[in-house]
Amino acid sequence: MATELLVVQHVDREGPDRIAAWAAQRKVPLRLIRTGQGETLPDPLHHGPAVAVLLGGPMGVNERQHPELHWLEEELAWLKRWLAQGRPALGICLGAQLLCVASGGRVEPLRHGSAGHPLREVGFGAISWRASDRELPWLKHIPRHQLVLHWHGDRCLLPPQAQLLASTLLCQEQAFQIGSAAVGLQFHVEASPASVERWIREDQEFIQAAGSSAEQIRSDQLLYGDELEQQASTFLHPLLDSLLIKAEQQT
Repeated sequence: MATELLVVQHVDREGPDRIAAWAAQRKVPLRLIRTGQGETLPDPLHHGPAVAVLLGGPMGVNERQHPELHWLEEELAWLKRWLAQGRPALGICLGAQLLCVASGGRVEPLRHGSAGHPLREVGFGAISWRASDRELPWLKHIPRHQLVLHWHGDRCLLPPQAQLLASTLLCQEQAFQIGSAAVGLQFHVEASPASVERWIREDQEFIQAAGSSAEQIRSDQLLYGDELEQQASTFLHPLLDSLLIKAEQQT
């Protein structure tokens, strides 16, 4: 039985992009699931080998009590059962929040300074990796400091069993691992330039509230485009390869 990639998408503008390109290259079947549109998630206990990828979205995991976002609560309950089976998962932005809470952590607004002013990280900035390739082989070709795309206003307060992998000066929890088969990324390496442009057009209010601008993000996208594209082969692909291997080992 072929190992499947289950991609949970929350909004139209945040799709699998470079993850889908990896799946096509590796000939891994990709199944797109929209829980917010009533599509159901497979039974973690009886489903065949698979990697779950939970993408981002403008909503937060703490909004799951809102009636119109009831599907977030259902998704969280499903993820708890998925992780309980030791199945591999990758959470990105909102997906990382879900992964954190499903593992016993909490999510709160990102704040800055002693007065605790609300803070948003939006645009391109550096993260610093705390882990090494001795611990995680998929980090082998990643520099200690790496430029990535940020687009969030929350932080993950990790559960005790989580391993912190990467940080920024403003937000400590940029990447983390739960157990040996679940990874959360607060930042974005999956988004194509076309998707970033759509985010800019459709999320102007969030950009402005973060003190950034559409012009700055577009300029940085052009300036760092080659470096960002290279991240797919040096970072995203090895990470997905490692999760795929873990799923195949469960057969």
